[in-house]
Amino acid sequence: MLYSLTLDGGRVGLDDAAIAGLRGRLRGSVILASDGDYDAARRVWNGNVDRRPALIVRSADAHDAAQAIDFARTHALLLSVRGGGHSAPGYGVNDGGMVLDLSLMRQITVDPARQIARVHGGALWLDLDAATQAHGLAVTGGTVSNTGVGGLTLGGGIGWLGGLHGATVDNLISAEVVTADGKLRRVSERQEPDLFWALRGGGGNFGVVTEFEFQLHPVGQVLGGMVLHPLDQARDALRFYRDFVPTLPDAAEAHAGLLAPEGTPMLALLMGYNGPIEEGERVFAPLRQFGTPSADLVRSMSYGERQVMLDEPNAVHGLQRYWRSAFTETLSDALIDEFIAAARSFSSPMNALLMFYVHGSICRRPPSATAFAARSPQWDIDAIGCWTDPAESETHIAWVRAMWSRFEPHLLGRVYANHITGDDSPEKVRASFGENHARLRRVKAAYDPGNLFRINSNITPADAA
Repeated sequence: MLYSLTLDGGRVGLDDAAIAGLRGRLRGSVILASDGDYDAARRVWNGNVDRRPALIVRSADAHDAAQAIDFARTHALLLSVRGGGHSAPGYGVNDGGMVLDLSLMRQITVDPARQIARVHGGALWLDLDAATQAHGLAVTGGTVSNTGVGGLTLGGGIGWLGGLHGATVDNLISAEVVTADGKLRRVSERQEPDLFWALRGGGGNFGVVTEFEFQLHPVGQVLGGMVLHPLDQARDALRFYRDFVPTLPDAAEAHAGLLAPEGTPMLALLMGYNGPIEEGERVFAPLRQFGTPSADLVRSMSYGERQVMLDEPNAVHGLQRYWRSAFTETLSDALIDEFIAAARSFSSPMNALLMFYVHGSICRRPPSATAFAARSPQWDIDAIGCWTDPAESETHIAWVRAMWSRFEPHLLGRVYANHITGDDSPEKVRASFGENHARLRRVKAAYDPGNLFRINSNITPADAA
């Protein structure tokens, strides 16, 4: 049989012998469209992404990843890399090419004495949190547990521990990475430091990370939960929130969201404190007591419980999604008013308008310290469409775009790398890497001159047009 695969500029044919040869070099497996598990294997977190790769290589280890990369490069195949599959634009899958799927590679080893974890490239944050919390430890992760460790880390990594312990990449000690030439490299501040620098925030542009080594921190019981306000109080509450949050200590995080979980829009103020519970209670008292909340659900909980607090219902794997995102240094009254007006017109009860403040330890490193450049105090703004019926996609995507056109004049032309969307302009992608972009292009030219790893927020090699 001849298999037709996509590559830049056309199609390429691979016969049974080529596929059999690849299979023979793997400890994992190759999944084709004719296989019974193909449809499940090609699905990603965003159900609105429906792509059909020609083959999926499910790697069992770094050796398999290297074999798959060699095969893709040799045959000039379009290549996607899937870690947790959580990319909102669906970068972990493509039409007609190869997917390198790391989902079998979820092993985690924790050294509690040295407070270090080694994490394989297909692990999810729920895996890592469970393994580290067994020893009372943690590292900055995301805000939902089904996020892949690899994708979040390579984009920088902002989460509940960020103010206190920095971005995820600030806690990365070393990485094992297969580059476009098929070589397995161990990189760190001392070993291939340019590549290590680029991996910490440059996305999946430089290779496939098969293992991460993280510095961990003691984390026990934490304060977590949300305070809810009816929408008619949201304007005053958000203005207070805006002024209050920049005064918070490193140990405190407070996000805000306009949501409609039961069809009625409301304001949710989400809080987390990474220190003594009594201290957190004092710190958050002004925010919790402002106005007349309809519910106060903030309480002492385990760190692991806080990490899954936002999983239901909007972060469930397979829901239809579309979002836009950007930073702003000023959360103006006008933008707050636009948010509230948008909440009144939600196209779906699962839609959400979210914001959080980047602060603390994340902002104390210079932007050039790592490829992750979002090192100044600023607000991350997100408009998220979420729905269940694929037939409604056009309606909900149109709503997000219409709302975003109203928000955008109040926002900067840059975005957190993990929130870059598939239809963001190349100019916005470049701006999001800031002054690091030129250096990233040079590292790209050194390690991936042919731009094999291009299904991502792409950084082109320095010698490319």
